[in-house]
Amino acid sequence: MAKDPVCGMEVDENTNFKYYYKGKVYYFCCKHCLEEFKRDAEKYLKEGPKGMPV
Repeated sequence: MAKDPVCGMEVDENTNFKYYYKGKVYYFCCKHCLEEFKRDAEKYLKEGPKGMPV
């Protein structure tokens, strides 16, 4: 299991929503969280999960 860096949910690593960023794979619960991370990855890596994005 992995933690979605946007909302903080536990995510199965077999999800279709994954993204390679700076040599590491990040896993997401849904497309919305993935797209939010792509918009501002450094924010989530620095500040941590903020709950489901609006």
